[in-house]
Amino acid sequence: MIKRTFTFILFFQLISCGELQDIVNQLPQGGTTIGNAEIANGLKEALNLGISQQVSKLTQEDGFFKNELVKIMLPEELQKVDKTLRDIGLGNLADEGLKILNRAAEDAVGEATPIFVDAIKGITFSDAKNILLGSDDAATMYLSNSTETALYYKFNPIIQNSFQKVGADKIWANLITKYNSLPLTNNVNPDLTDYVTKEALNGVYTMIAIEEKEIRTNISSRTSDLLRKVFSLQD
Repeated sequence: MIKRTFTFILFFQLISCGELQDIVNQLPQGGTTIGNAEIANGLKEALNLGISQQVSKLTQEDGFFKNELVKIMLPEELQKVDKTLRDIGLGNLADEGLKILNRAAEDAVGEATPIFVDAIKGITFSDAKNILLGSDDAATMYLSNSTETALYYKFNPIIQNSFQKVGADKIWANLITKYNSLPLTNNVNPDLTDYVTKEALNGVYTMIAIEEKEIRTNISSRTSDLLRKVFSLQD
């Protein structure tokens, strides 16, 4: 008995606290045999599914423009421009201006996937259980925190180039010039590139969150054994 006790004391002295925690993390917990590695892989699969099922739709023509969940409307300071133009019979011009904003976002989102892939690979074992047992969009929020800055700087020049490519700069110059020439109006000149970049990012995370919630709440959406096994833990 003394010899066995001494062996256990020696074992715990030889390993660090961090190593001990790693061992504990891999042990079956809560009556299940699933480990943190499988949980992390399940979350990665869910996020990859969100990208392939939802974000890819945003890159198509009208992916933003005809999706009411993410359609980019005018910034607040330009909404009065839109209303005024429609009131004086220039609704077609206002519609064209809106379409251009959404086309630029559709162009930019195609560049998002490699950044998402790198971020998904970075999900650690220690992150995994907290994300799994978090809110319905916990994985999406993790992805947002990991990618938002990189995506902003990736999207911004693409959106700017897109504006130039389709003549958006001229369309908006024409639209705003007409508005500014009207009596009793205040001149406006917002940074549309920054605005559309941020709205495009919001749209991307909105669509990923939709897929994540679907997997979390709808068992039939768990299309693999791994997804079924992992997300059953949070049911």
